Amino acid sequence: MKSSAAGGFRRSQHRFFALCVAPSLAVLALITLLPSLYLLATSFTPLNLTRPETQWDFSQPFVSYGQLVSDSRLHNSVWVQIKLSFWTVVLQLLIGLGLALLLNMRTRLLDALRTVFLIPMVLPPIVVAIIWKVIYTPDISPMHGIFRALGWNVPALITDPDWALTSIIIADTWEWFPFTMLMVLAGLQMMPQELLDAAKVDGATPWQLTRYITLPFIKGVLLVAGLFRLIDSIKAFPLIFILTDGGPGNLTEVTNYYSYLQAFNFSYLGFSSAITIALLAATIVLSWVIVRMVGWGAAVD
Repeated sequence: MKSSAAGGFRRSQHRFFALCVAPSLAVLALITLLPSLYLLATSFTPLNLTRPETQWDFSQPFVSYGQLVSDSRLHNSVWVQIKLSFWTVVLQLLIGLGLALLLNMRTRLLDALRTVFLIPMVLPPIVVAIIWKVIYTPDISPMHGIFRALGWNVPALITDPDWALTSIIIADTWEWFPFTMLMVLAGLQMMPQELLDAAKVDGATPWQLTRYITLPFIKGVLLVAGLFRLIDSIKAFPLIFILTDGGPGNLTEVTNYYSYLQAFNFSYLGFSSAITIALLAATIVLSWVIVRMVGWGAAVD
């Protein structure tokens, strides 16, 4: 009797929870699932805003995907995206890890600095882009003013072919390293102090503590932070739009920015949708491969 009563209570509880989340799921489906399905359907059409009759033309469903293979400008944007994602993720993980290890040493000064380090992340992306636009513009830049006072002739970084992508990487790293720092710091503060105390008793050096205890313990946190930053780096847009507009030439033109140009500058919505779907699929596959290579189970343990 008690078992059946407990089972009935659990079923009622599950139904109650399902009813509670149903409105949220319905809204989520409305604002994400339906647009995604429309995007997928559009990718199978040659939709062009100058030719309205192409909106539901499925006579050649893979024509846009065929163009992905032959478009050299798209291939260049993928290579630019790879370089941007690699360096921003690596730098954000390294800087975030280093600062988290430092902030984990609890002092009044470091506690006060935690809030300062969070400022870049809480600013709107457009504000961050404008800040760096000012920094990179020689006529009004405090940085260039210092360089001139030192006698250094530094070019405008966002218009220099050798520095344009690097300037985007620096700005994006500055904006998002606090995210990694927060995640790693939370992981460090969950670490059992007994592990560190036991290793210190055995004579472990600070480097050995970090290498053999701290890093293995937060491996899962680093993996999750890296995946989040990788996915977010593929969505890079405001910095490129404000700072370089994809230039000089197409040296900072990443894939999603190229997709934006195809849709809103050239009206090729079908081709743009195909780029977006391919980019989404590549992101999902890449995330799965990274998780498999690193080993999710090992990371969590």
